[in-house]
Amino acid sequence: MIFTETKLAGAFIIDIEPRDDSRGFFARAFCQREFTEHRLKPLIAQSNIAFNKRKGTLRGMHFQCPPAAETKLVRATRGSILDIIVDLRPESPTYLEHIAVELTADNYRALYVPERFGHGYQVLEDATETSYQVGEFYTPNAEGGLRYSDERLGLTWPLAVAEISPKDAAWPLLRDFEPELRRRMALAVTRASAA
Repeated sequence: MIFTETKLAGAFIIDIEPRDDSRGFFARAFCQREFTEHRLKPLIAQSNIAFNKRKGTLRGMHFQCPPAAETKLVRATRGSILDIIVDLRPESPTYLEHIAVELTADNYRALYVPERFGHGYQVLEDATETSYQVGEFYTPNAEGGLRYSDERLGLTWPLAVAEISPKDAAWPLLRDFEPELRRRMALAVTRASAA
């Protein structure tokens, strides 16, 4: 596998290294040892699939707060998506910065999303399927989200939003909850503030 770190420390684009022959190719898509060598968390607690009927569908921007912060390894297994992640680590020099990566069934590319990042994507083709390996169990009381259209984030989606869940459309704007977000995403949460 080829690991390319993005401008957001700890977030990697992962490309396969296919070994071709007359049948097609074989490639490794995950290796615990290689993830560890790149200081990535190689734990997979859940493996999820999302199927999206319509081009323009938007999912996100989702995150889980500590102590249930999750990593994600995202890949489009059918069709294509524009995947966007936002750094939500208050101590990070790239706090609130984002990257966008096109993941397609044809490029076999994956995006590794570190803990304490917001994540979302827009579907670029009808009948698109994505696969995510997630490093933490879904924990509803740790769940949060960012409004996909929050001007402060400056996210650019390539298509008009054709479908979005009511929950994703209603995530708050940063101006309304940023102090709480910073507190919940801080590296060290004291027992007094966690209580």
